[in-house]
Amino acid sequence: MPAFLEMRNIVKQFPGVRANDNVNFEVTAGEVHTLLGENGAGKSTLMSILYGLYQPTSGEIYLKGRKVDIVSPKVAIELGIGMVHQHFMLIPALTVVENVVLGMKSGKGAVLDLEGAAQKIAALSKQYNMDIDPWAKVWQLSVGQQQRLEIIKALYRGADLLILDEPTAVLTPQEVEELFVMMRQLTQEGHTVIFISHKLNEVMTISNRVTVLRAGKSVATVNTKDTSKEELARLMVGRDVFLRFDKKPCNPGQPVLEMQNIESLNNKGLKALKGLSLTVRAGEVLGIAGVDGNGQSELVEAIAGLRKVTAGTVRVNGKDVTNKHPREILEEKVAHIPEDRHKRGLVMDMSIKENMMLMSYYKQPFAHGLFLDWKFIENHSEELVEQYNVKTPNIEVKARNLSGGNQQKVILGREISREPNLLIAMHPTRGLDIGATEYVHKRIIQERDRGCGVLLVSTELEEIFSLSDRIAVIYEGEIMGVIDAKEASIEELGLMMAGSKKVAS
Repeated sequence: MPAFLEMRNIVKQFPGVRANDNVNFEVTAGEVHTLLGENGAGKSTLMSILYGLYQPTSGEIYLKGRKVDIVSPKVAIELGIGMVHQHFMLIPALTVVENVVLGMKSGKGAVLDLEGAAQKIAALSKQYNMDIDPWAKVWQLSVGQQQRLEIIKALYRGADLLILDEPTAVLTPQEVEELFVMMRQLTQEGHTVIFISHKLNEVMTISNRVTVLRAGKSVATVNTKDTSKEELARLMVGRDVFLRFDKKPCNPGQPVLEMQNIESLNNKGLKALKGLSLTVRAGEVLGIAGVDGNGQSELVEAIAGLRKVTAGTVRVNGKDVTNKHPREILEEKVAHIPEDRHKRGLVMDMSIKENMMLMSYYKQPFAHGLFLDWKFIENHSEELVEQYNVKTPNIEVKARNLSGGNQQKVILGREISREPNLLIAMHPTRGLDIGATEYVHKRIIQERDRGCGVLLVSTELEEIFSLSDRIAVIYEGEIMGVIDAKEASIEELGLMMAGSKKVAS
């Protein structure tokens, strides 16, 4: 019996980059098959070829034993291939039913049969336990419901092969479990699912088989029951990787950050932080867990002086720094790994050495009066490049020409070399591959062991559990509760991430 899907010797050449290099990928009917790999390994490119968004430079695709030429997404849909993209392809102002039928031919000629479509959507919604009102506007739906709508849209259009690109990135743990229940039901009913992910726990939970891509090549296909997270990580990176740190017990000292009843507005002028209180002590990592967009950005910006605090007090090392200038706050031995390394972390057209001195260029030993000490700056940069293993030909290379992982190491080196008392690390490994992530985690724990207080903001629960001593959950600008990391469960955190406050014991 032929494979349900075969992609044979797929090559995709972009100018100067071979994104897919003779990739072979085979999927069996009725399985959940994970496509696993680091950023830049070629996963999205391969699936974009399967969905008709790109054309391969060379190679062949067979579907149900028949060679197919997928020249556009329209052809892919006609062949029964549906794709749920990481960033949803929905129009917020339209209703659920309007989004589903958009671009489809109507059975009634020029007249749209929205009523009939709504009935079919309601039936699909009930069948897969999705609870979506066909007449609701998309902007009224939660992120989880929008994702379910994308799946309904694909099923409505007759997809029997469903590609899910990083589908759990925006979901709470409970929503992830609901998605997995739905995926199992789909495969039991004869659908086939390709699951693109980098979260090894989820891969092990939901997959039947895993294909690993590394540097554009397919390196292995394994049965999930015959492998382990450690083995998959080694296949992804090409070496052994430590997935979880055996860190020493926490030895907390005095508070280095105290936030009391903080209120602040978001960019739309709406209240983003609502009476938020937090304490970070020297020598501990306090992890902030939550679904993205619940006030994390405003929280960090309020501490760093980048956003006005409208009520409450921020203290660093016992000193009131509420609404102080960012430089004044950083002078209090505060280091900041920002959310967006391109926008706030680096000047992309400056060299590595220039970026390394950005926080301290105006004072000794970087400058003497009005003059920069370039000899010291160059020596300092060379030391940090070596210490933080930044892969670069030299320190004159512009920041924009470094990979994401090496850009993050430049920021990490600059901030940690200042020996802070408080390190604010927001999404410190977002967009990084597993090797660079391992390195960043190691440096954060070294800072904590040195006696620095660390405020870690991340949407990756594995990262929160691995690094944190205490975990605070943020939901719609409020702290739902703070738990000792050793006692925390994914179920309890998931409930708090969805808005349930921790009951004081």
